[in-house]
Amino acid sequence: MFRQTYLEESFEGLQAMESGLLNLPEGNPDKEQVNTIFRAAHSIKGGSGTFGFSEISGFTHVLETLLDEMRSDKRPVTSESIKVMLDSVDVLRDMLTRLQNREPIDEVRASRVKAQLEAILAGQPVAQAAQPSVVAEVSAPVAAVVEPVQMGFHVSIKPELDLLKTGNEPIRIIRELEGLGEATIVVNTDAIPTWSEFEPESLYLSWDIDLIGDDITEAKIKEVFEWIDGDGAQITITPHAVTLAVASADVTVESSAMVDTPATETVKKPVMVAAPAANAAPSAQQQESSIRVNISKIDHLVNLVGEMVITQSMLSQFGEQAADTRSSADWIDKLKEGLAHLERHTRELQESVMNIRMLPISFAFNRMPRIVHDTSIKLNKRIDLVMEGETTEVDKTVLEQLTDPLVHIVRNSIDHGIETPDKRLAAGKAETGTVKMAAYHQGGNIVIQITDDGAGINLERVKQKAIENGVIDAAGSYTDAEIVDLIFHPGFSTAEQVTDISGRGVGMDVVRRNIRGLGGTVDVETRKGIGSIFTIRLPLTLAILDGQLSRVGSETYIFPLISIVESIQPTHEQIKSVAGTELFKLRDAYIPIVRIYEKFDLQGSEQSLEKGLLVVVESSGKRVGIFVDDLQGQQQVVIKSMETNFIKVDGVAGATILGDGTVALILDITEIIAKVEDHRHLLAA
Repeated sequence: MFRQTYLEESFEGLQAMESGLLNLPEGNPDKEQVNTIFRAAHSIKGGSGTFGFSEISGFTHVLETLLDEMRSDKRPVTSESIKVMLDSVDVLRDMLTRLQNREPIDEVRASRVKAQLEAILAGQPVAQAAQPSVVAEVSAPVAAVVEPVQMGFHVSIKPELDLLKTGNEPIRIIRELEGLGEATIVVNTDAIPTWSEFEPESLYLSWDIDLIGDDITEAKIKEVFEWIDGDGAQITITPHAVTLAVASADVTVESSAMVDTPATETVKKPVMVAAPAANAAPSAQQQESSIRVNISKIDHLVNLVGEMVITQSMLSQFGEQAADTRSSADWIDKLKEGLAHLERHTRELQESVMNIRMLPISFAFNRMPRIVHDTSIKLNKRIDLVMEGETTEVDKTVLEQLTDPLVHIVRNSIDHGIETPDKRLAAGKAETGTVKMAAYHQGGNIVIQITDDGAGINLERVKQKAIENGVIDAAGSYTDAEIVDLIFHPGFSTAEQVTDISGRGVGMDVVRRNIRGLGGTVDVETRKGIGSIFTIRLPLTLAILDGQLSRVGSETYIFPLISIVESIQPTHEQIKSVAGTELFKLRDAYIPIVRIYEKFDLQGSEQSLEKGLLVVVESSGKRVGIFVDDLQGQQQVVIKSMETNFIKVDGVAGATILGDGTVALILDITEIIAKVEDHRHLLAA
């Protein structure tokens, strides 16, 4: 637990260091600016020594020394030193990530940057300290010394079949084991019988658990099982060690021209190689994540629980009063009052619990200054990054999946949007371009806008590239919005040449796919010579949505309320059928019709459009009319994953359980619209 806390705090410290370095002026800056960076490095170094991370401690010591000289005015800050210190932040971030995943550290990269730091301290040019590129050719080791790094135990649990009937819960037992150290858990389901032989009160599962920790003993593990180690239970505890092997291997070093060594030489160098252990350590995906929560949120949650306890006590008295028929009217009034209290407290408790998962979007925005800094240097452009609304909160799950799309859009704005200084001056603009990131709440969504004051999207060039690539027909007629939308087509790129920043046609299609996967949309507005605006709209949380219930036959389907434009009772005159496709005339435009009962092969649904309702929905600027038999009420629903609990179903974003216990499917409006055939060619026929 303490190890994971150190890693999380170190990642936060690196973010503070990176932000400070990006804002650090050259020369002799304010001491407090350097002090902020120094304190973050010092904290990382101190914690690394506590946990025995000598590689991090040794590397950070050199960086700390350089920062100490800068804050003492013994050494000026230069652009060269800032670059090397930013590289040091990258190295430390990589080290911490590898330690978190229990992977060997990249010593070659760390040594190269450490040598550059030492060169600055020695007053030597950094170029001379740069290490040559290294190609490691690990041959059969001459000798290997394997030393245990950390003790662990493999625990195999096969409880007796009737464990649940004795009042014991396996989950509590497993949680007790997790409290002893870091645990990797595998559930065995081979013993589950067929449905006809299945007994609900029998326990057919067994577990294999790997425990790793400095203070774990066999006695402590056995203590967890003292209540279930009876007849029929099979529990085995096997000690093992997680190890690293130090192997002597041949390493081929290719020297650069600026280093006074032979062009190629073979040296003997120790290479850290992960030795096969009895059981693998947890991977990055298996690492538990955590959220730091403001204490005021916890206090509010505790207060709500207290209110619910009072309400529960009030309701528990009604059973006694129910026997007294003389006070039945008064009893019913008090019951209604108690239920109203319970409903209010439950709603507030739900909102409070969901609020705990909310984090400021600054966690995603904080990566952008470094992205803008590095990209602008590579492209020889001058960029000012402006950020607004960093305190706007969004669900942690949404936040984790939002960073990559934002990086793609920002890099795209710098590469394709912002012009070079000479072109900007020629166009009457300031040499320095501006990229602005803003976030705000709008209804039940979060809106993120990335704006640049560049040249805008060249619509003619986009159209021509799309024709060359066979994406659109040269004879077709397309609106500006439809041409702009082509940049999201897979493999599409207008770059003249492939670079490490753009040109391969990947990025914007991934952006749209990822945003849609979060239940959101991304739209683009552009003006030639003025700039572009990318607008992302996302739900605040992926766990709950405001839904509109609808009936199709005997089934209930739920529309995300935000996707609904309007609902209409269609007439015969508004329907047009062309080449087997039904279209509905919505004022001055035709939109395609999707019949839910046909899409999901339902029986008993009303097939006449005039006897049902058309729900007009919108996503990414496109609209369709979804035909249902009737609309019911609106309510908040808890989303359950279809893929996790069943299988992926096209057109379905998830499922929920209604108040009467039935299951209703939540429609994936974005996917339904994306799969509707383009109907413009039908109208032209």
